[in-house]
Amino acid sequence: MDNCIFCKIAAKQIPSKLIHEDEDLLAFHDINPAAPVHFLIVPKKHIATLADCTTDDQALLGKMFLLAPKLAQQLGCGFSMENGQPTGGFKTLFNVGPNGGQEVYHLHMHVLGGPRPWNRSMA
Repeated sequence: MDNCIFCKIAAKQIPSKLIHEDEDLLAFHDINPAAPVHFLIVPKKHIATLADCTTDDQALLGKMFLLAPKLAQQLGCGFSMENGQPTGGFKTLFNVGPNGGQEVYHLHMHVLGGPRPWNRSMA
């Protein structure tokens, strides 16, 4: 899409603090972080919202969900069990549509980690 900021980031027309790139996905730090660790996973393919995904996008969505914990772990907010107790962790979030808080109409997953990132509103 000509006016999509995430398409422009994927095309390297706009810089980002890149964490990961492969043939299908980009991951980069959010410019307005809501948690100590806050990054986005964005498909290079333009899809406006999660509601616009089809069965053709199943593998892409699965790849996004598998990448999230790997990158969260690398950035220090992985999840584990220690002495039978959970420790660490992160949150994944898709905003869908105006009532869901979506501001950029290009599918993207927020990954937030650190001390209770969900205490701050994502609106």
